[in-house]
Amino acid sequence: MMKKTSLFYLFLVTMLAGMLTACNSEPQEKDLFFSEEEVAKLTADGQLYTINEFLDAYMTEKGHFVHNNLYRTRAIYAVSGMDTLYLFSIDTIPTDGPGIYIRGRVTTDDYGGNFYKSMVIQQVVGGEQQALRISMDAGNVNGLYPRGQEMLIRCNGLSIGRYANQPQLCVPSYNNNVYAQNAEQKVGWAPGRIPIARFKKAVKRIGLPDESKLVYEEITDPTVYTSHVNHSDVIAARKWDGRLVRIKGVHFTGEYSSNGTRTACSAYSSSASTSGDPEKDGNANVFGPTTLGVGYPQGRVIATDGDVPFIVSTSEYAKYAHYYLPSKISTDVKTFDYTAYSGDVVGILGFYQDNGTSAVKYGLSWDDWSVTPCRITDIQMEDETGAAWVPVEFSKSYFK
Repeated sequence: MMKKTSLFYLFLVTMLAGMLTACNSEPQEKDLFFSEEEVAKLTADGQLYTINEFLDAYMTEKGHFVHNNLYRTRAIYAVSGMDTLYLFSIDTIPTDGPGIYIRGRVTTDDYGGNFYKSMVIQQVVGGEQQALRISMDAGNVNGLYPRGQEMLIRCNGLSIGRYANQPQLCVPSYNNNVYAQNAEQKVGWAPGRIPIARFKKAVKRIGLPDESKLVYEEITDPTVYTSHVNHSDVIAARKWDGRLVRIKGVHFTGEYSSNGTRTACSAYSSSASTSGDPEKDGNANVFGPTTLGVGYPQGRVIATDGDVPFIVSTSEYAKYAHYYLPSKISTDVKTFDYTAYSGDVVGILGFYQDNGTSAVKYGLSWDDWSVTPCRITDIQMEDETGAAWVPVEFSKSYFK
């Protein structure tokens, strides 16, 4: 009996030691990140598409929810003599059958608060960028998928849609909020966020994150994107959306776009109750002042020395939203010299098009295109002496 008891305790101690060793062991790189050989094995059951091949194969003009007017009314734009354009389309992707794969490297992060529950991936094909937005229902997603991480995504059972004409990997989502602003335009189906558990199941990380492998399209002449384009080009321009760009040789102008009209931002005034205060004034000369609860991204104008304008888009919830626009600030006379600092702005190229914007002409104007930075460090400017711009956060006491 004593011998059996000793053997039992020896077995129990050995088992517990094994469990503790397993709990304390560090995960190995090979368990978290896949090699090219493993990618080849995983995709052998189907087809690995480039991003643009995937869009061509699975994203249609009307989508699968067009019947019986299931889309929100704001999704539909029709012009006499032209085909109807569905700006919030959804195409479902087969769940069963051969695997449907895409791959790309993450170009965004959500640490700065400007890409909330979303990311963009980049694939370079023949030296050219291809890009796709991804919407998922999770915050701090870049803790799992940091900027520079390459991913393989099995798209079976997901959807490809357009939100305000911007292609994105998504799931169908029905909005029934009858109390929303302009609710009559928004009730209906539109692209929605992929549940994070579903997204993690679909994704395999390829290799370690490497930001040095990201490709930036350098823009020295914004007229490439700011000129008007015709209907067919609007459709082609969807594939420009999401590109990682560096706009060079620009300065902030201290303006915002008011329905396509350049309008001066408000400077703070202690004698006015709201003027220039970003918590009260949506026109304040900061990156992302309040929208009074509406939540649309704020646009601030940048321009070249030749005064070719472009828009920098910032969420009011970004961590740098209330920082003054790059300028030389004179605290004594309360003025801002915006031409004192110039340089580059890095971010994601995009345009937001629905039938409530100026883009309803089936064309794009200068203020429809924008670049969205991830962090304030993506705005790289200096003065004529080479001194770097130092960000200054709004304060009611700054000029006192």
